Amino acid sequence: MSASRLALSYQRLASPLHATRASIGALWCASLLASALVLSHPLLLALLDLSIVLAGVASGLLRRLARTLRATLYLDISIVIVNVLVSREGITIFARLGDLGPFGQGDLSVEALLYGVVIALKVTAVTLGCALFAGAVDPDQLLAGARRATARSALTATLALRMIPLLAADSARFAQALQTRPQRLGRRRAQALILRATLTSALDRALEVAATLELRGAADQHPQAPRRLGDPLRRAPERLRGSPHRALSRHELAFLGSAGSLLALVAGAQLSGLDRYVAYPLAQAPIAAGTAAVGAGICALMLAPFADRRGIVPRSAGAAAGRRAVLSAAGEAR
Repeated sequence: MSASRLALSYQRLASPLHATRASIGALWCASLLASALVLSHPLLLALLDLSIVLAGVASGLLRRLARTLRATLYLDISIVIVNVLVSREGITIFARLGDLGPFGQGDLSVEALLYGVVIALKVTAVTLGCALFAGAVDPDQLLAGARRATARSALTATLALRMIPLLAADSARFAQALQTRPQRLGRRRAQALILRATLTSALDRALEVAATLELRGAADQHPQAPRRLGDPLRRAPERLRGSPHRALSRHELAFLGSAGSLLALVAGAQLSGLDRYVAYPLAQAPIAAGTAAVGAGICALMLAPFADRRGIVPRSAGAAAGRRAVLSAAGEAR
């Protein structure tokens, strides 16, 4: 597996979600995760998963979500199988396996199967939401905002994120080096050697980073941020620096409204009983007109901000414009 696939990479794409500031994008993704944790009706969870996938398609992250979905599928199948084998609370038996030793009587119930599917849908929604967050929210801009509140935590998170692709590249190089050895090692032995070499490299790199930070004054009680004279980004436009003082754009207002409305809709469904799901002893998941309306509302609220694509430029054009703006600011700084 390449280092690029292991890393939590962010790539600026031409989509409304990428055009919003990082804090609002993170808040919108957090509303998806909160909805996945609160909802319990299978239909609503399935529609939430579908909406996250469609939002990923609208953001240009279909391949990332597809890889995440394939990896999550094995976990979902394991959750369903374990819940069916372990749970004994259902009364609708569809198979009897006899005595399973430490697991007791092997009576497989429909209720355990359905509850395992519900948990799998929750796990899928949370995993896809995290993948969407990692691909659509700029981590540098998010950490820059966190730096105003807690500089040390932001610095720690920044270093941790930067170390992930480096460790992945180290492990890939160690694996290639093992393949050049004349004697062939077993798979487990090779994995153990790669893991040991990667951990050793991580410790050495951590000591080097710590020494560098200490030389730059990061260990002081009140560290002062170094000022770099002539830094072109200090005089760059606010849209390149991600300044929090600029006015909210229509895309940011749309995602804020989407997050607030989604949370209000989910809370209303909980209070009104439209999200009612009883797992044991008899599965009950009534699909009333109100439940279907809530599911349609979830899809509409999540996908509505992606309908307005005015001002969204292709990635190449946006990158060229950004380079021109930085170069012009650098010329003014001189």
